[in-house]
Amino acid sequence: RSQGNDSRPASSATFKGLDDSAEVREIPSETAQLLPGSRLVFYTDPQSVAADRYRYLRMRLRELADTASVRSLLITSAVPRDGKSTTALNLATALAEDGKRLVLLVEADLHQPTLREQLGLAQTAGLAESLETGVDPLSLARRIEPLGFYLLAAGTARGNPTELLQSGALPVTLQKILPNFEWVIFDSPPLAPLTDALALARQTDASFLVVRAGNSPRALVEKAFELLGRK
Repeated sequence: RSQGNDSRPASSATFKGLDDSAEVREIPSETAQLLPGSRLVFYTDPQSVAADRYRYLRMRLRELADTASVRSLLITSAVPRDGKSTTALNLATALAEDGKRLVLLVEADLHQPTLREQLGLAQTAGLAESLETGVDPLSLARRIEPLGFYLLAAGTARGNPTELLQSGALPVTLQKILPNFEWVIFDSPPLAPLTDALALARQTDASFLVVRAGNSPRALVEKAFELLGRK
């Protein structure tokens, strides 16, 4: 759902275009080890019903990009273990179209990051270090092969992760990121019990709430809509 928040940095960060993103093209690559636990059905089982649903999401997001200038997307859930990180990985893969599109997946769950583990990659510096020291986030990003998207890992926060995400360093970091990619997807912590997702939601164009059938408590899902805003 679109945030409609005029204070977000996305509105002033115009995408440079494929031909103007030389800095992104120089980002080194890493090869993911796609284990059964990765659940990357869009890549491992492209003919499945699940993969087709991600194609549908991609189509809908493109419509939002054209009509509402949506390019940065927060992916969260009401509670843990509802599948938000799996959704973020598959959606980033779908949007990247085998590397034809510039898509950055940001591991913004600084408390319990899982993306690099799901991809079978070693832990490296990432978003936390960029927020704490001001280092260029693009220098910490990696292109993930054979999936075709770019990943800015969570890294390791020395201080309080929630304080980091609510600091003035976050919009500064986003200003360095947003002009270089067609899509920037943030895999954030769940809305309960932390406030991290709300801090990120204020900086992105739209929010995507993942609800797991038979697992997500209805009351907490309704509360999540209240917190994010139904727009």
